[in-house]
Amino acid sequence: MKGIKFHLIITLISVLIISCGSGPTPTPEPRPEPRPETRQESEPIVQVPEPVVTPEVREEPRNETTETTAPVVITEEYYVSIRSEVRQFIQRLNQIITVGDYEAWRTALSPDLFAEISSEENLRRISEQPIMTSRRIVLRNAQDYFTHVVRPARANITDEIDNIDIEFVTLTRVKAFTVTTTRAGEEQQVRLYDLEKIGNLWTIIN
Repeated sequence: MKGIKFHLIITLISVLIISCGSGPTPTPEPRPEPRPETRQESEPIVQVPEPVVTPEVREEPRNETTETTAPVVITEEYYVSIRSEVRQFIQRLNQIITVGDYEAWRTALSPDLFAEISSEENLRRISEQPIMTSRRIVLRNAQDYFTHVVRPARANITDEIDNIDIEFVTLTRVKAFTVTTTRAGEEQQVRLYDLEKIGNLWTIIN
């Protein structure tokens, strides 16, 4: 009996092995090919603008030569009016220098001219002149310059107001001069001031 059972078990195992080996081989499902990475529709596209280069603008320097040599056309009436103003200005300036009014003299100067006079380099240069060293005068400020340079220089000069004339550089800038006669009997121009009218006031610029 045991032999029969053993034989049946062996037969059953053989049948199972055969049936498994002869069955259809399952076909694997094809794997989908990877799709190329694409930008999501919801992702915004940012465009970076190109930088805008603004050309450098440089202010051209003023042509002083052109400005001072360009002819100025004026009327006779304007010439007479400006000459009268300049004569009055110089007459008042002479009085200021005569009485030694430093503050009034200072206000008659342009800021640039006052700065030039007050500079250490200018004061040192004038102090080194023989006329100053012989008198042991050292200029330390603009007031010293007024006292020891301007007043002595103008002390022996008496401007005849009627002899003062002007030469126009621009409509608001003139050169004031007077005419003197040399020993040889020749007339000679002596420049007094370079003046500029700023607002309603004349100012010494040189």
